[in-house]
Amino acid sequence: MSEIVVSNLRYAYEKEEILKEVSFSAKSGEYVYILGPNGVGKSTLFRCMMGHLKNTDGEIEIDHKRITDYKVKELAKKVAYISQSCHPTFNYSVLELAMMGRTAHLSTFATPTKREYEITYEVLKRLEIEDKAEQGILEVSGGEKQLAMIARALVQEAEILLMDEPTSNLDYGNQLRIQAQMKKLAQEGILVIQSSHNPQHAMIFGDKVVALNEGKVVACGKPKEVITAKLLHKLYGIETEIKENLIIPKVFC
Repeated sequence: MSEIVVSNLRYAYEKEEILKEVSFSAKSGEYVYILGPNGVGKSTLFRCMMGHLKNTDGEIEIDHKRITDYKVKELAKKVAYISQSCHPTFNYSVLELAMMGRTAHLSTFATPTKREYEITYEVLKRLEIEDKAEQGILEVSGGEKQLAMIARALVQEAEILLMDEPTSNLDYGNQLRIQAQMKKLAQEGILVIQSSHNPQHAMIFGDKVVALNEGKVVACGKPKEVITAKLLHKLYGIETEIKENLIIPKVFC
């Protein structure tokens, strides 16, 4: 059972304050959506939770331990990060790319064992891309690339997945496939935290929403309770109606 607690987190780049006393918590089994317009600090928040930004105020704790007290390899066993898109330089097979996630569990010059291959293949099977195992990563679809990156994170055996707009470059079908897979992982006990520009996805798949605006948390709770027409206007400046969990934009001609 893992938990991440962010308390009064502040971060400034030079003289510009990006995050302003951000606080929320999340635990294993939850699928958490970070919502908010561009430039409100979503990516900065992820970099803080990964321990990449050091000059912060406030606290971030994972399992009651400050992230600053974790060693790099120790934190890698706890938290995995998945970026917006996958642009590999070399045409590794999907299996090879996914297996790179085992680095945190191997010594510096160790080579993968039969067990590493078995673990990796099981993860590919779990994500339903085992039939792509031997294909080059440059030869599969955008959705399959992103699933391969998710596989690499799962092969780390991390208990927390941080995903920064993982479906932003995918078509509608692949967006839904990725969301459904992440929901399944959360139901299996993994904590999934994802930034998104799509509040409708949060309504369908999410267990919790953290809404950011101007560097602050302006709403936090269950999607059906906190995603309101008023909140969407505050975040995105649009008029909407919400009927039976469906967000309907009001279009004025």
